[in-house]
Amino acid sequence: MALSNWAAYLNRSTKLLRDSSIKILRMEGADGPSRAPLTLFRLNSKQDIEQFATGCDADIGGTSTAHLELDESTKRNKGSGTTATGRFWGEMRLDVRPELQGRIRGGYAGFRSKPRPTLFGEMVDDVSNHQFLALRLRLGGDPRLRNSYFVNLQTDGPITTDLWQHRLYFQRNDGDWEDVFIPFENFILTNTGELVQHQITMMRERIRTVGISLLGGNSGVPGSYDLGIDSIRAVNEEDVTRPPSIEKYPSRGI
Repeated sequence: MALSNWAAYLNRSTKLLRDSSIKILRMEGADGPSRAPLTLFRLNSKQDIEQFATGCDADIGGTSTAHLELDESTKRNKGSGTTATGRFWGEMRLDVRPELQGRIRGGYAGFRSKPRPTLFGEMVDDVSNHQFLALRLRLGGDPRLRNSYFVNLQTDGPITTDLWQHRLYFQRNDGDWEDVFIPFENFILTNTGELVQHQITMMRERIRTVGISLLGGNSGVPGSYDLGIDSIRAVNEEDVTRPPSIEKYPSRGI
């Protein structure tokens, strides 16, 4: 066998071993594809919260703030079905430090799940047997920011700055909990905040990270924000309890 062919064979074998090992760790594949709801993340304990990282424009010279913490407030968790949930909150500010005015843009904050390394490679989620991303959320804070939230998916692809994005549409105005359903096929590929001209099919069998961002700078809206997060799941049509959210151009933030 030629050296190049042998190297290719070893690479394929290593990838197959890694993928099979991760499936074993997750107890997947024993009974074939399942349509049952798949919980990707819950935010009901301090350990759950530690699976996520936060960031905002203050990291590069802006003035926004971002916090993700366990919320055990009886009032805010009423109707959630649990006693503790995640709370993403802070101040959305459009200003930047004086010396950086005109050089950077403020007005964003977000959080995402951290990479999950194992002995056999990074753990990813396979949602190829599911049609919708389902998020159980509570919207608070300044009502002017309600249309500035986006959900972001990162796949295990070659371009690490690629993000699949869709706006979060909320139906409630009373601060109570609700379920938001987004078809995976309606996510739009973006890169560094811009729409990618040549759209491709999402690699749904290898979801690397999941996150939520608030893009107040796109809509020019500052204010206090407050988002409760109970769970993030992958589901099918039989589990959808309200019309799904659909948007053609989620990256424009309009």
